[in-house]
Amino acid sequence: MKFRRSERLIDMTNYLLDHPRQLVPLTFFAERYSSAKSSISEDLAIVKETFEQRGIGTLQTVPGAAGGVKFFVKVSMDEAKPFVEDLCDLIADPERLLPGGYLYMTDILGDPRIVQNAGRIIASAYADTKIDVVMTIATKGIPLAYAVASQLNVPVVMVRRDSKVTEGPTVSINYVSGSAKRIQTMVLSKRSIKQDANVLIVDDFMKAGGTVIGMISMLEEFNAHLAGIAVLVEAEKTEDRLVDDYLSLVKLSDVDVKDKKINVHEGNYFIK
Repeated sequence: MKFRRSERLIDMTNYLLDHPRQLVPLTFFAERYSSAKSSISEDLAIVKETFEQRGIGTLQTVPGAAGGVKFFVKVSMDEAKPFVEDLCDLIADPERLLPGGYLYMTDILGDPRIVQNAGRIIASAYADTKIDVVMTIATKGIPLAYAVASQLNVPVVMVRRDSKVTEGPTVSINYVSGSAKRIQTMVLSKRSIKQDANVLIVDDFMKAGGTVIGMISMLEEFNAHLAGIAVLVEAEKTEDRLVDDYLSLVKLSDVDVKDKKINVHEGNYFIK
């Protein structure tokens, strides 16, 4: 079946978006569309230009007989800023206040549009970093971790508070919770991470960073490497912050329960 150029461009774009960071040989597209490699190269040039103009991402050409193209998500600052500003406004809604000064975030982390956009922005920051796995803890941050992983085309591993029989042998460590100052336990299946893997830690909220430090300690048990730390929201006014090098989209600066005020602003994403 012979494809028209318009059909090739649509299908090619869809395929690349569904397979980020994966090397796609020119022969694959040539056979898929029964077209010459020269025509495929011209099509890819159009896709690359459009991706970059629209702030979607970029195509990297790998030369040689075994070469091809790779799609990397790239979100421009002009696109990321309005999203983060809207997210700040959403979080600042006083109706989110719960007893004890906690914030209701379930609706945000359950909104596919918000989570996917946040995932694209975080993945964009690590587009040029070698990452093999995204790690998170089994809490509300799971959807965000999967959104980031889908854009980086890597699996997700989840650290749990207790072991599951379905995960086989596990590694467990004790760590000090940064906020509660309590000794807690986290568990990870021995099959989850390969030795020397590069791991990106993703979480929904970070206060002192005790949980993140626990996950970093877990990586040491697997001889894995920390590739980065990214959180949706960080608490700004936190003494004894245990983590220094991280990326955040939103910074929670103050919660005034009495006057029902939540002060938030953009995180360090725009200055990293």
